[in-house]
Amino acid sequence: MVNRRNFLRAAVAVSGAGRLFAQEAKSDGWRTFEITTRVEVLNPAGATRVWIPAALTVNTPYQRTLANTFQWDGGAAKLVESSADGLAMVAAEFPAGVKPALTALSRVATRDARGGGHKASAEELRHFLRATKYLPTDGIVKETAAAITAGAETDSDKARAIYEWIVENTHRDPKTRGCGLGDIRFMLESKDLGGKCADLNALFVGLSRAAGVPARDVYGIRTAKSQLGYKSLGASSEVVTKAQHCRAEVYLGESGWTPADPADVRKVMLEEPLGGRGLDDEMVEKARARLFGSWEMNWMAYNFAHDVSLPGASGRAVPFLMYPQAETAAGRVDSLDADAFRYEITSREVAG
Repeated sequence: MVNRRNFLRAAVAVSGAGRLFAQEAKSDGWRTFEITTRVEVLNPAGATRVWIPAALTVNTPYQRTLANTFQWDGGAAKLVESSADGLAMVAAEFPAGVKPALTALSRVATRDARGGGHKASAEELRHFLRATKYLPTDGIVKETAAAITAGAETDSDKARAIYEWIVENTHRDPKTRGCGLGDIRFMLESKDLGGKCADLNALFVGLSRAAGVPARDVYGIRTAKSQLGYKSLGASSEVVTKAQHCRAEVYLGESGWTPADPADVRKVMLEEPLGGRGLDDEMVEKARARLFGSWEMNWMAYNFAHDVSLPGASGRAVPFLMYPQAETAAGRVDSLDADAFRYEITSREVAG
């Protein structure tokens, strides 16, 4: 039986900004989605902790978070936020003998992103120029960025050059687990430029930062089918358990935070249909032109965070938080191992 007291206390996590925004979200191209994540650790040992990413805590031109709520039965749970990276997560702890099961719901309004109008402070821009564990900005990263952007006069020119270089020189590797790791120094030193979205878009972000252009990964999940004719760039059903997708933004002074997604260009090349389209294919050319400067918002953003420390964890920080995580007395549970860690994520579009 669900602990109703716990559920009601959790429901207070709805933001005031979200309530005020609900009426506006009914028009002007906004769509409203509810994303529900249900988690159960199948082999608990001793005390068990669970962490679920929740919707972005900051408002953007493409997303407003209307609610992050959760429910559990036994133990303790709370919503943890970090404004610098728009990070929110539900963190729960279950004592030995209590079934570790947790459900989180994010309700968001989204509309297609086309850049412009999303300005940042000097402090925010410094934050998104920093180096992180897997996104260094020195050595081979800086050298590669300098070579790619040689002759570029503006930040827009630099970002475009890096975007085009990634589209032309990387490839999507379907054998990569999950969305990849985003270890860009390894990618450049090994000359292995294959991977998935967290690899290819991290390369865009890291090279941009090394070139002096603020940039950030935006971790999230696809929520609905594409309305633009790209089967591979949308969810295939309401069950979106494996639909996590990392995007990127770059800060251009004239237009503010600007969407980019070179990884999805390579996804179109590989999967529309499966096996291949070339760079000169009409569908690829359209995706390439569109995905520097705009996103289709059949997708929900979680956060911009790297090197995420999980509250109360005894194990290491995670490179990014886009999948549910868990830890028992036996150690960290593999978030991609369905035999030890059962979770389901569903998405449904609702009236605003």
